Amino acid sequence: MPVGLATVAKGDIPVVLRALGTVTPINTVNVKTQITGQLVDVLFKEGQLVKQGELLAVVDPRPYDVALQQATGQMQRDEALLKNAQLDHERYKKLVAQDSIARQQLDTQAALVRQYEAAIVIDQALVDAAKLNVAYTKIVAPLTGRIGLRLVDKGNYVTMGDATSICVIIQIQPISVIFPIPEDSLPPVRKRLQAGASLEVRVLDRAQKVELSVGKLDTTDNLIDTTTGTVRLRAIFDNTDDSLFPNQFVNVRLLVDTVKDATIVPVAAIQRGQPGIFVYLVKADDTVEIRVVELGATDGERVAVTKGLQVGDQVVIDGTDRLREGAKIRKPSAGPRGASGSPVATAPPGGGAGRPARSNQ
Repeated sequence: MPVGLATVAKGDIPVVLRALGTVTPINTVNVKTQITGQLVDVLFKEGQLVKQGELLAVVDPRPYDVALQQATGQMQRDEALLKNAQLDHERYKKLVAQDSIARQQLDTQAALVRQYEAAIVIDQALVDAAKLNVAYTKIVAPLTGRIGLRLVDKGNYVTMGDATSICVIIQIQPISVIFPIPEDSLPPVRKRLQAGASLEVRVLDRAQKVELSVGKLDTTDNLIDTTTGTVRLRAIFDNTDDSLFPNQFVNVRLLVDTVKDATIVPVAAIQRGQPGIFVYLVKADDTVEIRVVELGATDGERVAVTKGLQVGDQVVIDGTDRLREGAKIRKPSAGPRGASGSPVATAPPGGGAGRPARSNQ
């Protein structure tokens, strides 16, 4: 049976948390009317990318223009009355000084002036409210984003209490991905965030073959879900190329930390059995020894060994199912590669585990 060997090496191991996530917009707005009237124009196209403040639709403004004119006229009339009352008040001051009229008449005129001043304040508020209603006849985009399908057509009568929105705008740049991690993995993440670290997050497609985007971890949720024992995290992505779509399913890779100068072996070398976690260590006489090890961080096909191996040791990564303590193997002529490679050595003809090699002499 072929036996593959690898050499224990020194290197860096990234600590990565893997999770399933959902692309979630940071802001979603249901656009509704703030006044009552007929929808006389719809200016957006379905699926259009709009900017904040861009005109989307128009409600019939004629009733509100009339109301504005009425409020303006009322204020102008009260301003004229106030001006006349102020002039009379000045005359009465002079007459009272000459003792030509009673003091009570001057006080009454002063009260009338204050009354008209208060009326002007009320009129100004009515004018402002009418102007606001006129502005509300033009429905504008509250944020920059993409519009979905149109929900209300031109010609419909819309009110503030409508359950149906005119359209829905979703912010797509930037966009976020929400994903859960086990509660046991939360402390190291929080420790890095509190230290001010910027944690890298990568998202892949459903098949985990195409990397869609790279972003940064933004925040964690404020509670743990007791039913699943997980906590939700939010990562932010620029999404300038529109590679992420709202409600899209993605695979998430969160880089929490990097273990420097770790002792690394291929994951294929790790065995589990009666001794515990062990590897088949190649000895100088081309026999194998069961060596119990302790594992650290794992990165895909590599794993850090914290105890049991040293840099330069050779371990078996292929053909371990036919090996046992003291089994004889033959090293490959090209020599074993490092922890990331796996050249193949062949066992003696006959393939029996532990059977001594047959002499060619």
